[in-house]
Amino acid sequence: MSARRPPSLALRRRRLGVYWIFAINGIAFATWMARVPGLRDNLAISTAEVGLFLLGGAVGALSGLALSSHIIAWLGSRRTIAWFALLSLVAIGGVGVLSAIWPSLALAMAAMFVFGVGASVTDVAMNVEGAEVERDLERNIMPWFHALFSLGTAVGGGLAAVASSLSIGVEYHFVAVALVLVGPVMYSVRLMGHTNSGADTEDTDPDQRGLKSRLSVWAEGRTLLIGVVALSMAFAEGSANDWLALAMVDDRGYTNAEGALWFVLFTGSMTLGRFLGVPLLDRFGRVPILAGSGLAALLGLATVITLDGLVVGVMATIAWGVGSALGFPVAMSAAADDPQRGAARVSAVATIAYGAFLVGPPLIGGLAEATGILTALWVVAAVIALGLLATPATRKPSA
Repeated sequence: MSARRPPSLALRRRRLGVYWIFAINGIAFATWMARVPGLRDNLAISTAEVGLFLLGGAVGALSGLALSSHIIAWLGSRRTIAWFALLSLVAIGGVGVLSAIWPSLALAMAAMFVFGVGASVTDVAMNVEGAEVERDLERNIMPWFHALFSLGTAVGGGLAAVASSLSIGVEYHFVAVALVLVGPVMYSVRLMGHTNSGADTEDTDPDQRGLKSRLSVWAEGRTLLIGVVALSMAFAEGSANDWLALAMVDDRGYTNAEGALWFVLFTGSMTLGRFLGVPLLDRFGRVPILAGSGLAALLGLATVITLDGLVVGVMATIAWGVGSALGFPVAMSAAADDPQRGAARVSAVATIAYGAFLVGPPLIGGLAEATGILTALWVVAAVIALGLLATPATRKPSA
């Protein structure tokens, strides 16, 4: 077997740019996720209304995902990243300011809708970029890109915990983060290289630009099953992002700042799982590793729900985070196995996965109003179990 050639300077720069944008997106997500209790207090809304607030972002995300493959075909993945990442930063600043000076649930939902559009389109474009880098490197490194996202969420969550403990209002915190991240967004796009064509990610298949071709991936059984895997792990991850801090505050009696630290523990565990996952995937393959990690997420979540106590809660949250780490990035890699229609398949799988963010917040919020947040999370456990059944679909097709 011939030795793998070292990557070119351009490819190394492009890889670094993808790392940057994943980390930036993680910081942006965590900025508002970890401060949901503070947003709830500013808006003076109930737990069920928190679900509606989160629903605004989810509807925006699904709207963006429905258009993402067409936008990427038109603008190219790097130009798409630049414009829509900046849009999401504007929305973050907007939701913070609106919650303080004009505390209206409807306006906050509208700002979250804009954030959802910007973040979801950026998410698909950066996964398309990551899949192309992965293929050029001839190594499965997608979990490392997503590890940078998780690292970004840990950093963003840590900053949120500090801001909350210092009683810094969400409006000041959110605007400061949005302004600081503008420069890194533009730097990451510059590292990825120049985009002279509107369809820079799809030049290998001219027919890919057609609407019919891009929509046909929804009839592919393997793509739909990969979407189920991504959905289950997005639900496992998203439920922690949305509800873990609030659950620890409302159901376990921790302070708002301590609730943010539980969020940091989960995202830090996901980061660790993604960094360690690549060599395990190289050795054992996608299906066994996804089955084992999904089982860990299921057991960890069940323990968090049923058992109280600091030590057992920490261990169970770590298992939940590590177990949730690989499902989504591996699903993205599996969706992009065929480079000819990678963007369309990645968009389809991401759209299915983001269904968790559409259905999850109002479903869990409504149940939590009657049963408590932790009890409502049994729904997430059931979805994780469903995803475990679909993991064989992620196996790489024979050449």
